[in-house]
Amino acid sequence: MDTSSLTRISEFEWRIEPQGDMRVPGIIYASKDLVQAMDEKVREQVTNVASLPGIVKASYAMPDAHWGYGFPIGGVAAFDAEADGVISAGGVGFDISCGVRALHTGLQRADIEPVKDRLADALYRTIPVGIGSHGKIHLDEAGMDAMLTGGAKWAVMRGWGEEADLERIEEHGCMAGAQPGAVSERARKRQRNEMGTLGSGNHYLEVQEVDEIYDPDTAKTFGITAGDMIVSIHCGSRGLGHQIGTDFLKTMVTRAPEYGITLPDRELACAPIGSETGQAYLDAMRSGINCALANRQIITHLTRQVFAEVLPKATLTLLYDVSHNTCKVEEHVIDGQPRRLYVHRKGATRAFGPGHPDLPAAFRESGQPVLIGGSMGTASHILAGSQEGEALSFSSACHGAGRAMSRRKAYRIWKGRQVIDQLREQGIVIRSPSSRGVAEEAPGAYKDVNAVVDAADKSGLARKVARLKPVACIKG
Repeated sequence: MDTSSLTRISEFEWRIEPQGDMRVPGIIYASKDLVQAMDEKVREQVTNVASLPGIVKASYAMPDAHWGYGFPIGGVAAFDAEADGVISAGGVGFDISCGVRALHTGLQRADIEPVKDRLADALYRTIPVGIGSHGKIHLDEAGMDAMLTGGAKWAVMRGWGEEADLERIEEHGCMAGAQPGAVSERARKRQRNEMGTLGSGNHYLEVQEVDEIYDPDTAKTFGITAGDMIVSIHCGSRGLGHQIGTDFLKTMVTRAPEYGITLPDRELACAPIGSETGQAYLDAMRSGINCALANRQIITHLTRQVFAEVLPKATLTLLYDVSHNTCKVEEHVIDGQPRRLYVHRKGATRAFGPGHPDLPAAFRESGQPVLIGGSMGTASHILAGSQEGEALSFSSACHGAGRAMSRRKAYRIWKGRQVIDQLREQGIVIRSPSSRGVAEEAPGAYKDVNAVVDAADKSGLARKVARLKPVACIKG
């Protein structure tokens, strides 16, 4: 991206001045190097989002922003229903409530290393991965409705987890307002056998070592110390979420003229929040959020079973679970007044700061754990929400490294076997059903996650707490 047309507010904040149909400015949080590495399409998409009805304050892009469907991935925007605000399926994304869950293990590297391959094999056998992967759970209509309504709470009630897990999950494991009747039969059919599966693409289950602590006090609050082994799970709502997105994007495009909405890009398909279409999408999307929360809860249960078999002394307790493809109704202060806003975060993580009432008591003083997934073979990070983040970006931060190139280009450069062998030399074991998938997710296909996290930290979006390096990765 050419920075000459941007107004530089600070070292890590850039402004796109309102022009044309823009109702608010665009704001990009990133270093100069990260901005220059962004595709021009990111600027175009940030600008387009800024033109949507009812948008409040600004259209934001996080340090990992890259070209997405309608909204940039790493995009944040909030809309006010009382000011003709809209809900956009493209502003949530196809993988509704994709997110990261981190688990303590109570183990150190020395405990894992002798059984690393055996552990990786057992996880790979137990947790289905890959395109269209199916698990052992089959949901009938009543079971589907219960899952879409109950989320992780439903999974715990079915025996897949512990009651204590729910305190450490966004929305306490269940998104209120879900209406399964808004979910199409096609979406239900796609999900009927996919619960407890990782899927493909950038999704993974990874065993990681905490190799650096940046903020000892917050790390202590989060229960992590250098050398700890953590399990991270990154996945979402699988086929159901994708179908919800597909269904409503078509409906929103068709009905936009009826609502008097002129779209700068059909991929920004949206509907007034209070409209029949807008409310139906919210009903379905919230069901999709519950699907993702239930899915990660079941995978957690399966992971615990594997560790109990391979490393019986392990104690897998939940650190936190947070999503990065959602629209949530939240109260934010605008011009000194609290307003109820519909905050879209697409490839962006909620990052509530200290004192926020929605946080578990254990994190009320420190701020919310912000889980940043790395690419296969590179570091992941744990951050904490900041006080400044409320004013900067509706308490939002980046969600990962962000792609530096397309999957197709990555596949032309790397071969899966080559990547697996190179990572093995670094002490990292990979298990995946797809050589092509490994090539497409090669570490070099992504931006430098350390630079992205530094930008989030230095801009004030969230505070660095710890860095984690991969030991074993189960890849879709």
